[in-house]
Amino acid sequence: MLSENQRTILDIVRRSPGITRAAIPEKTDLTQQSVHRIIDQLIDAKLAVLSEAPRSGPGKPSPVIALNPDASYSLGLLVNTDSVVLSVQDLTCSTVVERREPMDMSDHGGARDRIKQLFDAVIADAGLDAGRFCGMGFTMPGYFTGGDKAFNAPEPLRDWSLKDLRPGLAHTFGMDVIVENRATAGAVGEALNGVGRQFSSFAYLGFDYGFGGGIIIDGSPLTGRHGNAGEFSTIYLTPDEQANRPALRFLVEELRSHGLDVAGVEALRQGFDPTWPGVSVWVDRVLPQLRRIVFGLQGIIDPEAIVFGGQIPPALADLLISRISFVENARYGRPLPAPLLVKGQARGEPAATGAALLALKTRFFR
Repeated sequence: MLSENQRTILDIVRRSPGITRAAIPEKTDLTQQSVHRIIDQLIDAKLAVLSEAPRSGPGKPSPVIALNPDASYSLGLLVNTDSVVLSVQDLTCSTVVERREPMDMSDHGGARDRIKQLFDAVIADAGLDAGRFCGMGFTMPGYFTGGDKAFNAPEPLRDWSLKDLRPGLAHTFGMDVIVENRATAGAVGEALNGVGRQFSSFAYLGFDYGFGGGIIIDGSPLTGRHGNAGEFSTIYLTPDEQANRPALRFLVEELRSHGLDVAGVEALRQGFDPTWPGVSVWVDRVLPQLRRIVFGLQGIIDPEAIVFGGQIPPALADLLISRISFVENARYGRPLPAPLLVKGQARGEPAATGAALLALKTRFFR
């Protein structure tokens, strides 16, 4: 276990590529001697490395400190209704490998064993040492039912629902396990490796089999008492509103009713064409419910941006964003400031990445 000061230094180095050892004390309340001692400890633990800085004047420059990417890895595991995504991150919070595989999730135990076999194959192909994994983050669609972090997940994941998944995952993978709902994990992935480079506070819309979201305030996730902050679909009260919320399973149903053979949400994501018959029908149907969410977020949390993420195809995100405009007529000609509407920018699968980064953050960073 690292001390709080060690974690602070590692976090500063993570957020400041190319930082010199001499520049770190001013970012802390520690003395230069304490910072140098802690950096030596991190180097001895092989968590950090020093390198010479280029000369820019007289005198010897302070060495550059960087994280050692091979010191530790984490696994992010995202279970969708019809696929699994594995993301391996190194200590620099960079993606080492990501693998997405279609998979039958109806049997929890059998699927978990197949996922472990996939993980073993992935790290073998990448030449990674399983003993260097510090832990795993697990995420899936749904909301938490209480303090035990059991998910209430969509119907195709019934066998994963209403049970504490952590003991089984820890036993199967041999790692400590952190669980988070899919949309919040996606928001974390965007915060660290996506739109968070531009915006410190944003709302994240998770378009998946269902529809949810996450909230990032000043770079950190807002989770709420039970971990369910961002469950935006709770505002849809009637069966008609529920059926017309922007969940991608309803788009799959609409496409099938127009004669298209779309296997599921994963197939939709991979092969989406905005000219498919049924797309415009679905967009017209869900826009009123989507606008309620967007305008509500504008007034309730006043974010810098609202991110269209999850499994939504980029072309579909563009289509929805183009159909949403904010009120411009206002008292004295000064409307309520509006957030930017943007597509997710995180490379790879943000929820899987975010889950892996949560494991790293818990072990090494502030």
